[in-house]
This record gives sequence, C-alpha cells and structure tokens, in this order.
Amino acid sequence: MKALFAMKPLLARLVIVLALAVPTAVAAQRADPVYIEDRLNQLQQSITMLTGQIEQLQYRNQQLQQQMEKLRTDYEFRIEQLEKGRPGGTPPRSGTPSTPAPSPTAAATPSAGGGGEQLYHDAFKKLQDGDYAGAERGFKAFLQGNPKHALAGNAQYWLGESYYARRDYQSAMTAFAEGYKVYKNSPKGPDNLLKLGITLATLGRKPDACAVFAKFTQDYPRATDLQKRRVQQERQKNACG
Repeated sequence: MKALFAMKPLLARLVIVLALAVPTAVAAQRADPVYIEDRLNQLQQSITMLTGQIEQLQYRNQQLQQQMEKLRTDYEFRIEQLEKGRPGGTPPRSGTPSTPAPSPTAAATPSAGGGGEQLYHDAFKKLQDGDYAGAERGFKAFLQGNPKHALAGNAQYWLGESYYARRDYQSAMTAFAEGYKVYKNSPKGPDNLLKLGITLATLGRKPDACAVFAKFTQDYPRATDLQKRRVQQERQKNACG
C-alpha cells in the first residue's frame, strides 16, 4: 500500500511536466530550432525518468503482494493444523504443496530481495542524480551477476539511457540493441527497440532507424498508446516511408 501511495506524487509530477510542456512548446515556435530540440529532449528525459520511478514502485508492490500471499497461505495452513489437533504443525514434505507455485516473475528473480536487487535500485538512484558513469557501472554489475533477474531487461534499457544522456550514442545503440535481442519479451523490450531507432536516427542512420520503427509495429502490436504515438512521431520526423 505504501508503494501505491508513493506513486501518486510521481504521477502528479508527470502531469506537471506535461502541462509545462504545452506553453513551452508554443513559445518555442519563435525560438532557435536547436533550442526547441534540446528543450523537447529534456522534457522527454524527465518523463522517461518519472516512468522509471513508477516502474520501480510497481515492481516493489508486486513483491509485497507475493509476500502477503505467502504469509496468508502459511496462516491458513497453521489454522488447518490447529483444527486437526496438530498445534504448531509444519507444512507437509510430500503431496500437494500448501503454498502456490511461484509465479514466472518470482521464478526469474533468484536474488530478489538480496544484494542484486539493491544494486539495481542504487544504480537507478545514481541515474536520477545525474551520475551517469556511476549508473553505468551499477547496471553493468547488476546484469553481470543477475542476467536472469526480472529486472534485467529494465537494467539493460537504463544502461542504454545512461549512455544516451552522456551523448555516447554508439554505446547507447549497442546497449539498446542488446536489450532488444536478449530481453525482447521483457516489459522493457518495446522501449529498447524504440530507443534503438531514435539513437540510430541521432547517429544519422535514418534508413536503419526507419527499419527499426517498422519492426516495432510488427513485434509489439500490443504496445502502449504512448509508445505507438512516439514511433509514429519518429517515423514522421525521419521521413520514413
């Protein structure tokens, strides 16, 4: 519940950012084109960071729900044992397990709640603080030790963002491409592919960028409306056929 309440101020901040973007964009029509592009990139980066914070809170809320479900199941089992006259009984060692099978997310998080997950959160905090080099080291360390973690796809994406924020577009391109290749089906799969196309366009490789945007539509037909709009905007911006 704390995680859900914590999401409210983040959503409020996101609304404020979007609200400020409208008058800024109108006034910027008479400004230098370079300034307009830079300002829009800053706003997009702010929205991206806020989205990342919301994703973290959603993940933590999911972990809390799994813990509560485990506690509830254990409580029901003990009540059942008491009713059968076996106070303090322990779960049976064979037969039908008293706890539900772990969810795919839980099965994919061998180090959840341990040092690995903390490493991810520390790296994300550095990214928020503008310590892009520190964030890069943190995400790399996390991925090296936790390649199968449920947050691995996210870590790969934010690694690419740490490069992109420093204008190291070659490294960003490699990171986003790796995120799409290795973590295609992760929650961050669409974002990795989208940002790969944007990075290719930034590097002047517009034909490759257009090919990536076309592939996005094929690979992620169920992407969010926001992601689809962003792809369409990038296609128009880069004159993709």
